Amino acid sequence: MGTATQAAGKDAGTPRKPAARAALVGVHGFGTHHLRNLERLQAAGAVELVAVADPQPPAPGAVPPSAAIHSGLDELLQAAPDLDLVIVATPIQTHAPLALAALATDAELYLEKPPVASLADFNRLCAAAAASGHGVQIGFQSLGSHALQAIEELLAAGTIGPLEGISATGRWVRDRAYYKRSRWAGKRSINGVDVVDGVATNPLAHAVATALRIAGARTTADVASVETELYRANDIESDDTSVIRIRTTRGLPITCALTICAAESVEPYVTLQGSAGTAVFHYTEDRLSIETAAGRTEQTYGRDDLTENLLAHRATGVPLTSSLQDSGAFMLVLEAIRTAPPPSPIDPAHVRWEGDGDSAHAVVAGIEDALERAGRQHATFSELGLPWAASAPATFDIPTS
Repeated sequence: MGTATQAAGKDAGTPRKPAARAALVGVHGFGTHHLRNLERLQAAGAVELVAVADPQPPAPGAVPPSAAIHSGLDELLQAAPDLDLVIVATPIQTHAPLALAALATDAELYLEKPPVASLADFNRLCAAAAASGHGVQIGFQSLGSHALQAIEELLAAGTIGPLEGISATGRWVRDRAYYKRSRWAGKRSINGVDVVDGVATNPLAHAVATALRIAGARTTADVASVETELYRANDIESDDTSVIRIRTTRGLPITCALTICAAESVEPYVTLQGSAGTAVFHYTEDRLSIETAAGRTEQTYGRDDLTENLLAHRATGVPLTSSLQDSGAFMLVLEAIRTAPPPSPIDPAHVRWEGDGDSAHAVVAGIEDALERAGRQHATFSELGLPWAASAPATFDIPTS
């Protein structure tokens, strides 16, 4: 009793740090997740949501009454110039200009994934971040999973033997309404402005980013080659069913086989292929299963919040969990997709539609087995000889400077 009382008294006498003044740009879509998280952090006294910006006003009651509402970031920054944190959760093609504007202030920046829509914009943003001295966190939430540390430890211990390859498998369902939700959905570009809204760069981007992180591929210098084979079953510009094959500078193959044209959605996962076993990481659930000759184990881990990590970085300099610089390897994948030939349409004879109207979704015949085989064999769909796979892999030339 006495010890607890003394501890409480000590805490009570410690000056409390002022709440970080935060602003959110983009309150719809994934912005609603940030609103909920900021509400949690505000209740804990860690942040104060000073203002939000969105050309489409938030729903009544969605934003705390104390937060000012603006139509754009420029207006917000004029009204609230002394921010500690700016979160950008807007359409992909707006990331670069908004991020650069935020970095011109004294605030740290949380930028949703993908960081930007081209490697050129990424390089500009890196230069601006370095000049500002501010932290830039990229919204790959899966990288906050404590399972990643457990994976490092099992690899160091040789639990599954030497690592021979990594595969990322994602099969989700997206209906026609998904592509009607905004004018940029499913687009490669709009009026000459890059968007790159494909399966590997937006809905299942975490699968790619998580596989790269496990492989130790963080920066552009960590990637030796990227090949893409892109397809679409939907009537869109971008890819909805693709294989991305990456090789790190250490020679490790990473194959990402992804679709949003499955019969049903399942939790995506990253598989570590070792000489003496496998480890499978279901990153949305922070669940790691390990299988060796000794048997099978499974454990679920906790996760660090990226906004809290960014605030700690500002306060004490702790490393960022998902820094801008460490998204360079992912940006090479995005650039390979951006510059690849347009996705090949899948012959309708191999696509069935389930549901009605805007709720209907495409299902590519045999896609579940195709994804598994692609990841296991590190092969593209055409190399597997699938009847609808008419394209050959496109090789991306990694920039040398």
